[in-house]
Amino acid sequence: MTNELKSESTQPKVPKKEKKEKRSDKHIDKPIRWYNFRLFPIWLRIILVIALLIIAGAAGLMVGFGVIGSGEPLDVLKQETWQHMLDIINGQE
Repeated sequence: MTNELKSESTQPKVPKKEKKEKRSDKHIDKPIRWYNFRLFPIWLRIILVIALLIIAGAAGLMVGFGVIGSGEPLDVLKQETWQHMLDIINGQE
């Protein structure tokens, strides 16, 4: 009997854990709302990407023709320049 008392007195007493409330228990009356808010609509994003691609392509052509090819950068945007390149490719000149 003394051994039982010693074993009980030496063991620390652990308080009982309280039941934790789940998130769903707290907010049953309030549904979670997901807002679908876009700053730019999809169609505007597509147009913006296409416009940026065209601008980047034109800038790349101007740098390549003007700096690397030692020509006039704005000449690359003229139709005569492209017609001349196509004539060279087709072997007409």
